[in-house]
Amino acid sequence: MPTELPDQPTSCSSAPANTLSRRTFIEATGLASGVVAGHSILGADSAAAAEKTAAEATSGRVSLTINAEQRTVTVDNRTSLLDLLREQLELTGTKKGCNAGACGACTVMVDGQRVNSCLTLAVRLEGSEVTTIEGLAPAENDELHPLQQSFIEQDAFQCGYCTPGQIMSGIGCIKEGHTGSPEEIREWMSGNICRCGCYVKIVHAVEQTAHRK
Repeated sequence: MPTELPDQPTSCSSAPANTLSRRTFIEATGLASGVVAGHSILGADSAAAAEKTAAEATSGRVSLTINAEQRTVTVDNRTSLLDLLREQLELTGTKKGCNAGACGACTVMVDGQRVNSCLTLAVRLEGSEVTTIEGLAPAENDELHPLQQSFIEQDAFQCGYCTPGQIMSGIGCIKEGHTGSPEEIREWMSGNICRCGCYVKIVHAVEQTAHRK
């Protein structure tokens, strides 16, 4: 009878033909690391270029007149007139209160109209004329604006934080002709908050200035 021979055991000492040597592995790893590093450097450069392009796309140049001085500035499209005045031009007389258009501390005049500068985008003011509290009194003769003088005479402030906005709004109120009575002044100045409670004296100051015209 034929006898079946048992399967021959596979030798553990025989290595596959494609086994990597230690030298080949190290060389391959070094090459791969170089490729990855190169891609990382190129990626960083590309990211920097993309970031620069994005920054240019979200900013613009605007020319406007501020306190009778022509200014041309580059601003982020999201920059408010308030931040332009305070942060870039260092005109800190205009105050940041609520930064939401509710307190009036940031009131300035734009093309003769009172506005809340915290709600006004700077890039939209191309060619506009802006007047802040710093631009009311000529520096050469030290004369105060009549409403500034009235605020002093009526003692219409305490801490003074809201005063620049109150004065700018009061000038707008007088210019608009809303000074027929104390009640009318209060109504048209109601957007300006005084947390010290000087409302009566503020109304008196506006009324006094209007009657001096």
